[in-house]
Amino acid sequence: MESISTEQLSPGAVRVRVAYSGLNYKDALAITGRGAIMRSYPRVAGIDLSGVIESSEDPAWRPGERVLATGAGLGEWLDGGLAEYARLPAEALVPLPAGLTLLEAMALGTAGFTAALALRRMLENHQDPAQGPIAVSGASGGVGGIALLLLKQAGFQTAAITGKPEAAPQLQELGADEVIDRGQLDLGAKPLEKAIWGGAVDNLGGEVLTYLTRTVKPWGNIACIGLAQSATLATTVMPLILRGVSLLGIHSVQVPRPWRLALWEQLAGPWRPQRLEQRIVRAVIGLEQVPQAARELVAGQARGRYVVRLAGDL
Repeated sequence: MESISTEQLSPGAVRVRVAYSGLNYKDALAITGRGAIMRSYPRVAGIDLSGVIESSEDPAWRPGERVLATGAGLGEWLDGGLAEYARLPAEALVPLPAGLTLLEAMALGTAGFTAALALRRMLENHQDPAQGPIAVSGASGGVGGIALLLLKQAGFQTAAITGKPEAAPQLQELGADEVIDRGQLDLGAKPLEKAIWGGAVDNLGGEVLTYLTRTVKPWGNIACIGLAQSATLATTVMPLILRGVSLLGIHSVQVPRPWRLALWEQLAGPWRPQRLEQRIVRAVIGLEQVPQAARELVAGQARGRYVVRLAGDL
């Protein structure tokens, strides 16, 4: 860790005292050097933050307002949330919705926002619980766990596909009606296999995403969120043209601002996960614990969300 002045931070009209940040897989890749996340160096890591505005050159924001930010270039081309202060463009910030604390906002963070964006896009494309269960791959991670919660609350049956079968009790607590050991999954080889799933939320890419394209029922949606297994996708157009399956890309960084505001209102209101902090947060840690937590995330050893305390409750 290093001490720098706020003048050394990337340019921005709004200065925020950071209360909490979150630790995401993307952060872990940046911190460990395992992924080319940062667009320039040096850069303060952390794609999420919540806190209180200290000063603003933009009339849209006033000192004392509680805010959050997820994605929007933080930790990539902007200095991010793993510091006591952040300096950000006004448009990167979202007002903290009523119904969420600063800590709860980071318990959700990019993971919760991404899961909510996946659910929104699936519902907009006519996904319905009557079509059958939703498979969630990478279910023991932050996005996967919150996706299980949101889907269950929306009335869907869910199946958690995980490489950690020992996590079954926790996944069932999050809403999984079925837990499937990824190592025992018959991935198939044909362009179309038996249609099993009403739809899917995929965090893995690679062979598992290919399997899902083969096994989703007609008119089902696959929300493509991550590449924890692989960035490749070796499939055919058969599921798309013979079953009407839709592959929905989920990009949580540069989201139209009206969508971003609406989704956070949903997460603070009707989509707010019950017992949010207890069910989602693995641990609240300090900055000094971030490197070890990042190594655990990259190694696939963590379950749930790490929240990083900076100033804490303000």
